[in-house]
Amino acid sequence: MASVSSRRAFVKQAAMLVAATQASRWPTLAAAEPDGVIATTSAGRIRGIASEGVNVFKGIPYGGTAAGNNRFMPPTKPAPWTGVRDALAYGPTAPQTVNRGSGPARGSAAACPSCEESEDCLVLNVFSPGLSDGRKRPVMVWLHGGGFATGSGSGPILDGTSLARHGDVVVVTINHRLNVFGFTYLGESEGSDFASSGAVGLLDIVAALQWVRDNIDRFGGDPNLVTIFGQSGGGRKVATLMAMPSAKGLFHRAIIESGAVLRLTTREDAVRTTDLLIAELGLAKGHARELQNVPMARLLAANAAVTSKLTFGEPGMVANSPTVDGAVIPNHPWDPSGPALSANIPLLIGYARTEETLYDRPTPETLALDEAGLRARAEKRLGMNPERVIEVFRKAHPDATPWDLWILIATDHPRGTYSRELARRKALQAAAPAFAYRFDWETPEGGGHMRSPHTIEVPFVFNNIKVAGPLISKMPQAYALADKVSAAWVAFARTGNPNTPGLPKWPAYSTTARDTMLFNNASRVEQDPDREPRLVMEQLLKLT
Repeated sequence: MASVSSRRAFVKQAAMLVAATQASRWPTLAAAEPDGVIATTSAGRIRGIASEGVNVFKGIPYGGTAAGNNRFMPPTKPAPWTGVRDALAYGPTAPQTVNRGSGPARGSAAACPSCEESEDCLVLNVFSPGLSDGRKRPVMVWLHGGGFATGSGSGPILDGTSLARHGDVVVVTINHRLNVFGFTYLGESEGSDFASSGAVGLLDIVAALQWVRDNIDRFGGDPNLVTIFGQSGGGRKVATLMAMPSAKGLFHRAIIESGAVLRLTTREDAVRTTDLLIAELGLAKGHARELQNVPMARLLAANAAVTSKLTFGEPGMVANSPTVDGAVIPNHPWDPSGPALSANIPLLIGYARTEETLYDRPTPETLALDEAGLRARAEKRLGMNPERVIEVFRKAHPDATPWDLWILIATDHPRGTYSRELARRKALQAAAPAFAYRFDWETPEGGGHMRSPHTIEVPFVFNNIKVAGPLISKMPQAYALADKVSAAWVAFARTGNPNTPGLPKWPAYSTTARDTMLFNNASRVEQDPDREPRLVMEQLLKLT
């Protein structure tokens, strides 16, 4: 056995290596103490580091391997260990990169491009201001974006150090199974053993929340005051967890950022997708169990080939979405109404004003869009004669260019509209409040034409403006807004109400007033913003 002095030297050297390799991603990282920071979990002891008053633990297993016979199966418990396990570096992210070659994933949507991709991806990270000071802090569990197919809970923007320190909360970020590994429905072809396979990626999140329930008090957190929050695909996960019986009681607040979802994949559509996958791999019907033995890279490639052929009749639907299987997910989460299961959970929900600029990037050509181009784009997007929609949006925004109108229409179809509709359905339950926002702050990045793109609010929520971009990081007003936004998120996590002294009074959403916080350098609350565009889009999406 190594001597105490040699072990201390190793830990110090390892911590310095982590700090050096992540310096550009983790600018506030401080040197670790020689012995690091020790915490005890239900599976064993772990060693993290101290970073400017925050204790950081990375890559903690909350589940066992999801490979081999565990592929497509509900998560298992992590294998316990003896001694002290180092929790100094981010753990593996879920497989997601097709033709990634050797070495770490590159070019994927993962927030941590240097992280290894592996089916042993059931890991989480904890950022806590105090471990044994007797405090019970609110816990904020982040669910990453990337639809249900890509992404990671690790990386610079999602580093929880600043949020934990400024808000005096415990931040948890997680990885879980994605795409074909997390959401392939085999219950029809393989029977009860695989009944939950269409939603195991969400069952992973449930397992992570169970880990939080059982362990977070050892990290200074309150297991009875847990908020789940997520953006884009992470918001969809939050919305879905609110309708899952297995998640009941594991969280007490919910925040959906640009991820409102009303409906998910039906069992019939899931079966058809699985049949295509089996055919793509050259397997015979009735041999779906062999999917557990298909190499990871081959399965990812086959899934990519299948998803490229899929068409969706449901606006906003994405490939690899969870299946409404009647058990894990009993019904569509927010259709035709809000889930009674989570009626007593306060909700904070919103979106960015020009979400679509992240996907349809402004270039000299697109900025010069003319009326004919606007009509052509709108007709393709809406699947109908767009004249009425264009007319209503133009009347509400008389100074907007054709490009401006296109971005506003595409943002509302359906992301903005679904966000407002989900808030309305939550308000109709009259059991717990919903608070609605729209993020109007415009980024200078991208030549100044990106406006308020999808993901814009994430560095503000995490108070990580230093790594939000070379221009944003130099803007005092961005830091000021981040302080206000993150404080509102923390207040909501602590009390179920986002009101803080730094913002105007923020009333709960109602079906009549529809009060909405518009975040900007000078934030304000407006009742039913853009009412006429809202009404025409609700008619188009058959929500009225």
